[in-house]
Amino acid sequence: MTYAKRLYASLYAMAACAGIPALAADEVMGRPVQYQLNLQTPVTGIGHEIYALHTWMMVVCVAIFLAVFGVMFYSVFAHRRSRGHKPATFHESTTVEIAWTIVPFLIVIVMALPATKTVIAMKDTSNADITIKATGMQWKWGYDYLKGEGEGISFLSNLSTPRSQVGSPGVAPTEKRSDTYLLEVDNEVVVPVNQKVRIVLTANDVIHSWTVPAFAVKQDAIPGFVRDTWFRAEKVGVYRGSCVELCGKDHAFMPIVVRVVTPADYTAWVGKEKARMAALADDPNKTWTIDELKTKGEKVYAANCVACHQANGQGMPNVFASLVESPVVLGAKAGQVDVLLNGKHSGKYQTAMPAWKQLSDSDIASVITYTRNMWSNKPAENIVQPAEILVARK
Repeated sequence: MTYAKRLYASLYAMAACAGIPALAADEVMGRPVQYQLNLQTPVTGIGHEIYALHTWMMVVCVAIFLAVFGVMFYSVFAHRRSRGHKPATFHESTTVEIAWTIVPFLIVIVMALPATKTVIAMKDTSNADITIKATGMQWKWGYDYLKGEGEGISFLSNLSTPRSQVGSPGVAPTEKRSDTYLLEVDNEVVVPVNQKVRIVLTANDVIHSWTVPAFAVKQDAIPGFVRDTWFRAEKVGVYRGSCVELCGKDHAFMPIVVRVVTPADYTAWVGKEKARMAALADDPNKTWTIDELKTKGEKVYAANCVACHQANGQGMPNVFASLVESPVVLGAKAGQVDVLLNGKHSGKYQTAMPAWKQLSDSDIASVITYTRNMWSNKPAENIVQPAEILVARK
């Protein structure tokens, strides 16, 4: 074991003893707990280094505090005027000047060297076993497995905490909140243990931030830019985080859940996900009935659209467009298909409509059909088939 690793190990042991997690409630892996006064228990090498650095910096700061204020208080108490002491008459001392320049410089160097090593390691995303693209959007995450085992898997990850636990302004929740309240999703990111996972980040609309404290990972997702980070989880389990960049009214409702599994379980999950995606690839030649499309479209709308456009389709004035008697919904269906596939930016509304290409052809066709046959909407073209979406993608 190298000296640096021995230092980190000893500091981490110190942190475990002095970090006061014992005052917290029983730990639930991968999420904050009540009365927790220190960082979450890390499960990555970088996380352990950051935990140790945090403890080391605190020790240095406390030592400086005790030394400086100890000398100051002793001087004030022991050399007070009431005891007959007289103030010194000198106004400068070359020795003191040199000392208080060199000593802080050495302290900064001792603190900076291990921190620099860790920062450089945090930025090294090379030689990843798996690469996953995470796209932030209001208010959910989209994931695409780009390289490695699982390449081609794609899904959206939405908050799964029921609204009955959340409540609403002026209305109390009607259901007891779970231990994972606001930190649970319908589709978790799944990765194998002890493999390097690179996360490539961007956003569809505003700035988001992909953060999982147990991995010591926090990286902003910025529209028009590609950022990246990485982690290698050393322990099987479920780890939770959330968007930590204020991104709009439902900022609190876009959690991140990463399930770390054994390599064998990961291979099994990949097979299951690819089978699911194959099942979602509907036969473009199939003709759906309007009732089938409306039934499916209602579920797609509830999962992806209701946060912005509301259950009644009214949207929010000057923020999100209303779908009730909307010119887009009442107009030619090709226009609405284009908006779903490519998004729309408008100066009239504060928030742009993101592209939804990650949805399947049947998802897009059904949600368009649903909105065209809901509320008071009665357009001339009231049904869209998956085959039309397939053609529009080309």
